[in-house]
Amino acid sequence: MGNPVTSPTVAEYFAGIGLARMGLEPLDWRVVWANDISAKKYELYHTFFPDADRHYLVKDIFDVDPASVPLTTLATCSFPCIDLSLAGNMNGMSGDHSSAFWGFIKILKAQGEVAPPLLLVENVPGWLYSNKGADFRLTIQALNQLGYVCDVFTLDALRFTPQSRLRVFLVATRLQGNKNPHLILSRPPSLLPDQLRKSVFANSDLGWFYNELPAPPPLRSSGLAKIIESISDDDDRWWHEDEVKRHLHMMEAAHYQRVTQLVAHEEAAYRTFFRRRRKGQQRAEVRPDDLSGCLRTAVGGSGKQFLIKAGGGQLKMRAMTPREYARLQGVPDEYPITVNGVQALTGFGDAVCVPVITWIAQHVLNPLFEKHLLNQEVQLA
Repeated sequence: MGNPVTSPTVAEYFAGIGLARMGLEPLDWRVVWANDISAKKYELYHTFFPDADRHYLVKDIFDVDPASVPLTTLATCSFPCIDLSLAGNMNGMSGDHSSAFWGFIKILKAQGEVAPPLLLVENVPGWLYSNKGADFRLTIQALNQLGYVCDVFTLDALRFTPQSRLRVFLVATRLQGNKNPHLILSRPPSLLPDQLRKSVFANSDLGWFYNELPAPPPLRSSGLAKIIESISDDDDRWWHEDEVKRHLHMMEAAHYQRVTQLVAHEEAAYRTFFRRRRKGQQRAEVRPDDLSGCLRTAVGGSGKQFLIKAGGGQLKMRAMTPREYARLQGVPDEYPITVNGVQALTGFGDAVCVPVITWIAQHVLNPLFEKHLLNQEVQLA
């Protein structure tokens, strides 16, 4: 960490288990305040960061006194996605969960001119579709009304870990910058896929600015096997034979064939699968590659992700472990996991991917902070 006097500071809204903090700290960002409504998520956050008892407030964001929030350089906001996610209920920004964003806006408004000069907001791609795009426009307008201009891009965790996890990131600033939205539209598809491009174009009348961004790392094509915990074949976490057969019967032909082909190979391979409802029936859907699907939280309408080990004529299945979830989110093994399995899986499934946040800090937040310091020096000269 850098000098605490000069290190940029962070207020973590919807802090969850602290993976945004984990991604920011290597770039010298210092979290001085955090908030989440979930005491269970705080428990894991505190395990990762024992100083949490000094700055983490477990409370509904609408009940947070704005005067109690310290002034910081950056506010991060990974507001609840349940009402925006295709796996959730799509109630939009007025839903019981995603409407918590307005609690964040309420605090920024109360802080007035001393609100953080930088914001990092994150959510699922459903944010762009919700209420035919009206919810995305509302969030940009709300930030514009507080004096912020916005930049948006997408990043997939698959560029950093073997997990397919596309997210929309919004960076907002009160600093001067290039305010031509058409520069945003010139970004490559790796940072600006079609739907986001359409969303920016449809709202080009709003307040935007543009960050120069390098090309992100390429998408991974493998890597699941490297994050799998070494568990002996007689471990009771592997399912009994009748449970394995039950899930084989839940597979449609193409998925069943993927598994049987792997079983026939000499070397063991790993695949992930989810249980989903299709046409009123429960199905086990197996990925065709050495990658993980998007980790999810059961609260959002989806359940755990499961693992297949197949090869040498053998087939085994089990739920993925909390440590495997952690590795897929880029959490180093030195961070202990002491909470129960379901609690940990929910926390990781509802979090950000650590190296994604580090990449954003390196290429967006740190350059903006340096501009902020330069502006302060100019004003004092």
